Amino acid sequence: MSVTVRTLQQCKNDGRKISMLTAYDATFAHQISSAGVDAILIGDSLGMVMQGHDSTVPVSVDEIAYHTACVARGNHGALLIADVPFLAAATLERALDTSLKLMQAGANVVKIEGAGWLADTVRVLKRNGVPTCIHMGLTPQSVNAFGGYRVQGREQSQAEQMVEDARALEAAGADMLLLECVPRALSRRITESVGIPVIGIGAAPECDGQVLVIQDVLGITQGKTARFVKNFMAEAGGDIAAAIKAYDTAVKDGSFPAAEHCF
Repeated sequence: MSVTVRTLQQCKNDGRKISMLTAYDATFAHQISSAGVDAILIGDSLGMVMQGHDSTVPVSVDEIAYHTACVARGNHGALLIADVPFLAAATLERALDTSLKLMQAGANVVKIEGAGWLADTVRVLKRNGVPTCIHMGLTPQSVNAFGGYRVQGREQSQAEQMVEDARALEAAGADMLLLECVPRALSRRITESVGIPVIGIGAAPECDGQVLVIQDVLGITQGKTARFVKNFMAEAGGDIAAAIKAYDTAVKDGSFPAAEHCF
C-alpha cells in the first residue's frame, strides 16, 4: 500500500517514527522505497550533490519537476515530497504554478521553506488540493540572508516565534513541518506543540521522524560532514540496500539520531 499524508499523521498519532530520505533518480527511488522508507524527498539539495553548486539557490522548478518524474517512475509506494525552489513560492500565483508542475510530475506533497508568513500560501494550496510541508529553522535557500549555515532558534525570542509560527502553519492547514538545525529542546517543544508530523534533520530525536540526504547516508558526501549526519554504509559492508535499511531501522527504533547528532 502507498504511504499518504494520512499514513504519516497516523504514525504521529500512534507514536511510530517516520523515515525519509532524498532521492533524485529512479534507481535510488527503487532502493529507498523497497527498503520500507516512508517518504522520499526530491530536495533542492540536488543543486549541491548532483549539480556541484555551493548552495541550493540556482535550482529551478523545471529541474525539480524533472527529478520528481524520475523518482516517481522508480518509486514503490513511498510518499513523494518535492521541494519548491528559491523564490518559486514568493507570490500566491507562483506557488500555485510551481505546485501544478511538481504535482503533475508525480509529487504528493510540496515542501516550502519559510515560517508563519506562509500561512496564506498554505491555505490557498490546501484549498486547491495541494498538501504542504513547511521547512523551518535553517532554510538553505536563505543562506545569503543568514550569512552561512547556522543553527536557528538559539535566542529565546526566535524560539518563541518559531513555536508560534508552527502553530499558525498547522492552523492554516499545513500537513507536516520539517525542522533543520534547530536545538534539541526547541525542536522537541515544537513537535509537542503541534498535532501534525514534524520531521527533523539536525533536530531532536523526539521529532516524529527524520530525513537525511542519501549521499550522506552512504558516506559519499564531498567536503565537511555535518554534525547531524551518520554514515550508515560504514556499518553495512559496502551494501547500499543494507545501508538504506539500516537507516530506516535506526530511525524507527529511535537509535538515530543520537545525542551527538543534535545541537
